[in-house]
Amino acid sequence: MKFGPVPLDQAQGAILAHSVPLPQGRLRKGCVLGPEDLACLAAVGLTEVTVARLDVSDLHEDAAALAIAQALVPRPETVGLRLRPVGTGRVNIHSDVTGIAEVFADRIHALNRIDPMITLATVPPWHRLKQDEMVATVKIIAYGVPQAAVAAACAAGAGALRMRPVARSRAVLIQTATADDDGEKGHRAIHKRLEALRVGLSHKQVVRHHEADLSQALLAVEGAELVLILTASATSDIDDVAPAALRRAGGVVERFGMPVDPGNLLFIGQLRGIPVIGLPGCAKSPALNGADWVMERVICGVPVTGDDIAAMGVGGLLKEIPQRGRLREARPE
Repeated sequence: MKFGPVPLDQAQGAILAHSVPLPQGRLRKGCVLGPEDLACLAAVGLTEVTVARLDVSDLHEDAAALAIAQALVPRPETVGLRLRPVGTGRVNIHSDVTGIAEVFADRIHALNRIDPMITLATVPPWHRLKQDEMVATVKIIAYGVPQAAVAAACAAGAGALRMRPVARSRAVLIQTATADDDGEKGHRAIHKRLEALRVGLSHKQVVRHHEADLSQALLAVEGAELVLILTASATSDIDDVAPAALRRAGGVVERFGMPVDPGNLLFIGQLRGIPVIGLPGCAKSPALNGADWVMERVICGVPVTGDDIAAMGVGGLLKEIPQRGRLREARPE
Protein backbone atom coordinates (compact mmCIF):
# COMPACT_ATOMS: atom_id res chain seq x y z
CA MET A 1 0.00 0.00 0.00
CA LYS A 2 1.20 3.49 -0.83
CA PHE A 3 0.31 6.25 1.62
CA GLY A 4 0.91 9.98 1.51
CA PRO A 5 -0.11 13.34 0.01
CA VAL A 6 -0.82 13.62 -3.72
CA PRO A 7 -2.06 16.46 -5.96
CA LEU A 8 -5.82 16.48 -6.40
CA ASP A 9 -5.52 15.65 -10.09
CA GLN A 10 -3.83 12.37 -9.13
CA ALA A 11 -6.19 11.37 -6.32
CA GLN A 12 -9.14 9.91 -8.19
CA GLY A 13 -9.83 6.33 -7.14
CA ALA A 14 -7.62 6.61 -4.06
CA ILE A 15 -8.81 6.17 -0.46
CA LEU A 16 -9.13 9.37 1.56
CA ALA A 17 -6.84 9.00 4.59
CA HIS A 18 -8.24 11.77 6.80
CA SER A 19 -11.69 13.32 7.06
CA VAL A 20 -12.01 16.78 5.52
CA PRO A 21 -14.60 19.33 6.77
CA LEU A 22 -16.68 20.90 3.99
CA PRO A 23 -19.30 23.67 4.05
CA GLN A 24 -22.04 21.10 3.42
CA GLY A 25 -20.72 18.51 5.87
CA ARG A 26 -17.68 16.28 6.05
CA LEU A 27 -15.91 14.06 3.56
CA ARG A 28 -15.27 10.94 5.59
CA LYS A 29 -11.94 9.18 5.72
CA GLY A 30 -11.95 5.82 4.04
CA CYS A 31 -14.10 6.88 1.11
CA VAL A 32 -12.91 6.24 -2.43
CA LEU A 33 -12.46 9.62 -4.06
CA GLY A 34 -14.51 10.30 -7.16
CA PRO A 35 -14.75 13.37 -9.45
CA GLU A 36 -17.43 15.05 -7.29
CA ASP A 37 -15.37 14.57 -4.14
CA LEU A 38 -12.31 16.09 -5.77
CA ALA A 39 -14.36 19.05 -6.97
CA CYS A 40 -15.56 19.67 -3.40
CA LEU A 41 -11.98 19.54 -2.12
CA ALA A 42 -10.85 21.97 -4.78
CA ALA A 43 -13.74 24.30 -3.94
CA VAL A 44 -12.42 24.73 -0.38
CA GLY A 45 -8.98 25.62 -1.68
CA LEU A 46 -7.15 22.31 -1.35
CA THR A 47 -4.54 21.40 -3.95
CA GLU A 48 -3.47 18.07 -2.49
CA VAL A 49 -4.87 15.42 -0.21
CA THR A 50 -3.47 12.52 1.81
CA VAL A 51 -4.57 9.18 0.41
CA ALA A 52 -3.91 5.47 0.46
CA ARG A 53 -3.54 3.41 -2.70
CA LEU A 54 -3.73 -0.35 -2.58
CA ASP A 55 -1.21 -2.46 -4.43
CA VAL A 56 -2.49 -5.28 -6.61
CA SER A 57 -1.43 -7.72 -3.89
CA ASP A 58 -3.36 -5.85 -1.17
CA LEU A 59 -6.81 -6.55 0.22
CA HIS A 60 -9.11 -3.70 1.23
CA GLU A 61 -9.58 -3.30 5.00
CA ASP A 62 -13.22 -4.43 4.92
CA ALA A 63 -12.54 -7.51 2.83
CA ALA A 64 -9.59 -8.40 5.06
CA ALA A 65 -11.55 -7.99 8.30
CA LEU A 66 -14.45 -10.05 7.01
CA ALA A 67 -12.20 -12.84 5.76
CA ILE A 68 -10.47 -13.10 9.15
CA ALA A 69 -13.74 -13.00 11.11
CA GLN A 70 -15.17 -15.76 8.94
CA ALA A 71 -12.05 -17.85 9.51
CA LEU A 72 -12.28 -17.34 13.26
CA VAL A 73 -15.93 -18.38 13.24
CA PRO A 74 -16.57 -20.42 10.08
CA ARG A 75 -20.02 -21.62 11.22
CA PRO A 76 -21.33 -19.01 13.68
CA GLU A 77 -24.68 -20.70 14.28
CA THR A 78 -23.00 -23.88 15.54
CA VAL A 79 -20.80 -22.15 18.13
CA GLY A 80 -23.21 -19.58 19.55
CA LEU A 81 -21.70 -16.54 17.83
CA ARG A 82 -22.82 -13.92 15.34
CA LEU A 83 -20.78 -11.67 13.04
CA ARG A 84 -21.91 -8.06 12.80
CA PRO A 85 -21.67 -6.26 9.42
CA VAL A 86 -18.21 -5.14 8.37
CA GLY A 87 -17.30 -1.44 8.22
CA THR A 88 -14.20 0.75 8.51
CA GLY A 89 -12.03 -2.35 8.59
CA ARG A 90 -13.84 -3.83 11.59
CA VAL A 91 -16.03 -6.83 12.27
CA ASN A 92 -17.49 -7.25 15.76
CA ILE A 93 -18.30 -10.75 16.94
CA HIS A 94 -21.18 -11.11 19.42
CA SER A 95 -22.51 -13.92 21.54
CA ASP A 96 -25.76 -15.44 20.34
CA VAL A 97 -26.31 -17.24 23.65
CA THR A 98 -25.86 -16.73 27.38
CA GLY A 99 -22.77 -18.58 28.52
CA ILE A 100 -18.99 -18.33 28.70
CA ALA A 101 -16.49 -17.65 25.93
CA GLU A 102 -14.00 -20.32 24.97
CA VAL A 103 -10.94 -18.55 23.58
CA PHE A 104 -8.05 -20.53 22.10
CA ALA A 105 -5.38 -18.08 23.18
CA ASP A 106 -2.52 -19.71 21.28
CA ARG A 107 -4.37 -19.17 18.01
CA ILE A 108 -5.18 -15.56 18.90
CA HIS A 109 -1.52 -14.88 19.74
CA ALA A 110 -0.40 -16.47 16.47
CA LEU A 111 -2.86 -14.36 14.47
CA ASN A 112 -1.75 -11.13 16.14
CA ARG A 113 1.90 -11.88 15.31
CA ILE A 114 1.28 -12.03 11.54
CA ASP A 115 1.13 -8.32 10.75
CA PRO A 116 0.80 -5.32 13.10
CA MET A 117 -1.97 -3.97 10.85
CA ILE A 118 -4.10 -7.05 11.55
CA THR A 119 -5.53 -7.07 15.08
CA LEU A 120 -7.91 -9.21 17.07
CA ALA A 121 -9.05 -8.35 20.60
CA THR A 122 -11.18 -10.73 22.68
CA VAL A 123 -12.71 -10.98 26.12
CA PRO A 124 -10.67 -13.11 28.59
CA PRO A 125 -11.00 -16.89 28.28
CA TRP A 126 -14.12 -18.24 30.02
CA HIS A 127 -15.59 -14.76 30.40
CA ARG A 128 -19.31 -14.82 31.20
CA LEU A 129 -21.51 -13.12 28.60
CA LYS A 130 -25.17 -12.48 28.09
CA GLN A 131 -26.77 -12.98 24.71
CA ASP A 132 -25.74 -10.24 22.25
CA GLU A 133 -22.69 -9.05 24.22
CA MET A 134 -19.44 -8.58 22.29
CA VAL A 135 -16.93 -11.42 22.39
CA ALA A 136 -14.26 -10.10 20.02
CA THR A 137 -13.45 -7.44 17.46
CA VAL A 138 -11.34 -7.80 14.32
CA LYS A 139 -9.80 -4.50 13.28
CA ILE A 140 -7.57 -3.80 10.28
CA ILE A 141 -5.58 -0.71 11.18
CA ALA A 142 -4.44 0.19 7.66
CA TYR A 143 -6.73 0.80 4.68
CA GLY A 144 -5.36 -2.34 3.11
CA VAL A 145 -3.05 -5.23 3.96
CA PRO A 146 -1.23 -7.82 1.86
CA GLN A 147 -3.41 -10.73 0.79
CA ALA A 148 -0.67 -13.11 1.92
CA ALA A 149 -0.83 -11.70 5.46
CA VAL A 150 -4.59 -12.06 5.52
CA ALA A 151 -4.33 -15.68 4.39
CA ALA A 152 -1.76 -16.38 7.10
CA ALA A 153 -3.94 -14.73 9.74
CA CYS A 154 -6.95 -16.77 8.64
CA ALA A 155 -4.95 -19.97 8.95
CA ALA A 156 -3.47 -19.03 12.33
CA GLY A 157 -6.80 -18.07 13.92
CA ALA A 158 -9.05 -20.68 12.35
CA GLY A 159 -11.86 -21.66 14.73
CA ALA A 160 -10.33 -19.77 17.66
CA LEU A 161 -13.62 -18.66 19.24
CA ARG A 162 -16.80 -20.27 20.44
CA MET A 163 -19.39 -19.86 23.15
CA ARG A 164 -20.20 -22.51 25.71
CA PRO A 165 -23.91 -22.01 26.42
CA VAL A 166 -25.58 -22.80 29.72
CA ALA A 167 -25.93 -26.58 29.97
CA ARG A 168 -27.41 -26.97 33.47
CA SER A 169 -30.67 -25.30 34.45
CA ARG A 170 -31.45 -26.54 37.98
CA ALA A 171 -29.31 -26.14 41.08
CA VAL A 172 -29.70 -26.98 44.75
CA LEU A 173 -28.01 -24.98 47.48
CA ILE A 174 -27.62 -26.61 50.90
CA GLN A 175 -26.38 -24.37 53.68
CA THR A 176 -25.23 -25.17 57.15
CA ALA A 177 -25.86 -22.46 59.69
CA THR A 178 -25.53 -21.55 63.31
CA ALA A 179 -28.51 -20.65 65.46
CA ASP A 180 -28.32 -16.94 64.63
CA ASP A 181 -28.06 -17.38 60.83
CA ASP A 182 -31.19 -18.03 58.77
CA GLY A 183 -29.19 -18.55 55.55
CA GLU A 184 -30.96 -15.70 53.77
CA LYS A 185 -27.81 -13.75 52.88
CA GLY A 186 -26.11 -16.77 51.34
CA HIS A 187 -29.21 -17.88 49.46
CA ARG A 188 -29.75 -14.40 48.06
CA ALA A 189 -26.13 -14.07 46.87
CA ILE A 190 -26.09 -17.46 45.15
CA HIS A 191 -29.53 -16.89 43.62
CA LYS A 192 -28.31 -13.67 42.02
CA ARG A 193 -25.24 -15.41 40.58
CA LEU A 194 -27.28 -18.23 39.10
CA GLU A 195 -29.93 -15.84 37.81
CA ALA A 196 -27.28 -14.20 35.59
CA LEU A 197 -26.91 -17.56 33.84
CA ARG A 198 -30.65 -18.31 33.89
CA VAL A 199 -30.22 -21.22 36.26
CA GLY A 200 -33.06 -21.97 38.65
CA LEU A 201 -32.30 -22.37 42.36
CA SER A 202 -34.36 -24.55 44.68
CA HIS A 203 -35.97 -23.21 47.85
CA LYS A 204 -33.75 -22.18 50.74
CA GLN A 205 -32.44 -25.18 52.62
CA VAL A 206 -30.52 -24.85 55.89
CA VAL A 207 -29.29 -27.65 58.14
CA ARG A 208 -27.16 -27.83 61.26
CA HIS A 209 -23.41 -27.60 60.78
CA HIS A 210 -22.88 -31.31 61.39
CA GLU A 211 -21.58 -33.97 59.07
CA ALA A 212 -24.56 -36.28 59.57
CA ASP A 213 -27.17 -33.56 58.94
CA LEU A 214 -25.45 -32.33 55.79
CA SER A 215 -24.99 -35.89 54.54
CA GLN A 216 -28.70 -36.60 54.95
CA ALA A 217 -29.57 -33.44 53.03
CA LEU A 218 -27.24 -34.51 50.22
CA LEU A 219 -28.81 -37.97 50.08
CA ALA A 220 -32.24 -36.35 49.72
CA VAL A 221 -31.30 -34.24 46.67
CA GLU A 222 -33.51 -34.97 43.66
CA GLY A 223 -33.81 -33.42 40.21
CA ALA A 224 -30.75 -31.20 40.50
CA GLU A 225 -28.06 -30.79 37.84
CA LEU A 226 -25.71 -29.01 40.24
CA VAL A 227 -25.34 -29.18 44.02
CA LEU A 228 -23.83 -26.27 45.94
CA ILE A 229 -22.79 -26.37 49.59
CA LEU A 230 -22.24 -23.23 51.68
CA THR A 231 -21.20 -23.82 55.26
CA ALA A 232 -21.49 -21.68 58.37
CA SER A 233 -17.85 -22.29 59.20
CA ALA A 234 -15.08 -22.19 56.61
CA THR A 235 -13.92 -25.55 55.25
CA SER A 236 -10.39 -25.80 56.64
CA ASP A 237 -9.43 -29.33 55.67
CA ILE A 238 -10.45 -32.08 53.26
CA ASP A 239 -11.80 -33.95 56.30
CA ASP A 240 -13.86 -31.00 57.53
CA VAL A 241 -17.66 -31.15 57.79
CA ALA A 242 -18.69 -30.51 54.18
CA PRO A 243 -16.17 -32.72 52.32
CA ALA A 244 -16.70 -35.46 54.88
CA ALA A 245 -20.49 -35.22 54.49
CA LEU A 246 -20.18 -35.53 50.73
CA ARG A 247 -18.11 -38.72 51.05
CA ARG A 248 -20.50 -40.07 53.69
CA ALA A 249 -23.36 -39.58 51.21
CA GLY A 250 -21.50 -41.70 48.67
CA GLY A 251 -19.89 -38.85 46.75
CA VAL A 252 -16.27 -38.06 46.00
CA VAL A 253 -14.11 -35.00 46.58
CA GLU A 254 -11.91 -34.37 43.56
CA ARG A 255 -10.12 -31.19 44.65
CA PHE A 256 -9.95 -29.10 47.79
CA GLY A 257 -8.35 -25.66 47.68
CA MET A 258 -7.70 -23.30 44.80
CA PRO A 259 -5.02 -20.66 44.02
CA VAL A 260 -7.57 -17.86 43.71
CA ASP A 261 -8.05 -15.27 46.42
CA PRO A 262 -10.79 -14.69 47.52
CA GLY A 263 -11.91 -18.28 47.01
CA ASN A 264 -9.10 -20.46 48.40
CA LEU A 265 -11.39 -22.73 50.42
CA LEU A 266 -13.46 -24.15 47.56
CA PHE A 267 -13.81 -27.86 46.92
CA ILE A 268 -15.31 -29.73 43.98
CA GLY A 269 -16.58 -33.26 43.64
CA GLN A 270 -19.49 -35.42 42.49
CA LEU A 271 -22.51 -37.15 43.95
CA ARG A 272 -24.26 -39.79 41.83
CA GLY A 273 -22.82 -38.16 38.70
CA ILE A 274 -23.96 -34.67 39.70
CA PRO A 275 -21.28 -31.98 40.14
CA VAL A 276 -20.92 -30.74 43.71
CA ILE A 277 -19.18 -27.48 44.59
CA GLY A 278 -18.33 -26.60 48.17
CA LEU A 279 -18.39 -22.83 48.18
CA PRO A 280 -15.99 -20.63 50.16
CA GLY A 281 -17.50 -18.17 52.60
CA CYS A 282 -16.71 -15.25 50.29
CA ALA A 283 -19.52 -16.51 48.01
CA LYS A 284 -21.91 -14.73 50.37
CA SER A 285 -20.56 -11.47 48.96
CA PRO A 286 -21.62 -10.30 45.49
CA ALA A 287 -17.97 -9.53 44.65
CA LEU A 288 -16.12 -11.72 42.16
CA ASN A 289 -14.33 -14.68 43.72
CA GLY A 290 -12.85 -18.00 42.64
CA ALA A 291 -16.14 -19.82 43.08
CA ASP A 292 -17.63 -17.77 40.24
CA TRP A 293 -15.03 -19.12 37.81
CA VAL A 294 -15.69 -22.72 38.78
CA MET A 295 -19.49 -22.44 38.93
CA GLU A 296 -19.71 -20.74 35.55
CA ARG A 297 -17.66 -23.44 33.83
CA VAL A 298 -19.56 -26.27 35.44
CA ILE A 299 -22.92 -24.67 34.60
CA CYS A 300 -21.85 -24.33 30.98
CA GLY A 301 -20.77 -27.94 30.72
CA VAL A 302 -17.03 -27.30 30.75
CA PRO A 303 -15.11 -29.96 32.71
CA VAL A 304 -13.14 -28.56 35.65
CA THR A 305 -10.23 -30.74 36.71
CA GLY A 306 -7.64 -30.29 39.42
CA ASP A 307 -5.20 -29.12 36.76
CA ASP A 308 -7.72 -26.53 35.55
CA ILE A 309 -8.06 -25.14 39.06
CA ALA A 310 -4.30 -25.17 39.57
CA ALA A 311 -3.93 -23.05 36.42
CA MET A 312 -6.23 -20.34 37.79
CA GLY A 313 -3.47 -18.86 39.95
CA VAL A 314 -2.20 -16.54 37.20
CA GLY A 315 -4.75 -13.74 37.37
CA GLY A 316 -6.23 -15.29 40.50
CA LEU A 317 -5.40 -12.41 42.84
CA LEU A 318 -8.81 -10.74 42.81
CA LYS A 319 -10.02 -7.59 44.48
CA GLU A 320 -10.15 -7.90 48.24
CA ILE A 321 -13.59 -8.24 49.84
CA PRO A 322 -13.64 -5.84 52.84
CA GLN A 323 -16.27 -7.94 54.65
CA ARG A 324 -13.95 -10.96 54.95
CA GLY A 325 -13.26 -12.09 58.48
CA ARG A 326 -9.52 -12.21 57.84
CA LEU A 327 -8.02 -9.88 55.23
CA ARG A 328 -4.85 -10.66 53.29
CA GLU A 329 -2.98 -7.93 55.11
CA ALA A 330 -3.73 -6.77 58.60
CA ARG A 331 -4.93 -3.21 58.83
CA PRO A 332 -2.53 -0.88 60.64
CA GLU A 333 -3.61 -0.16 64.18
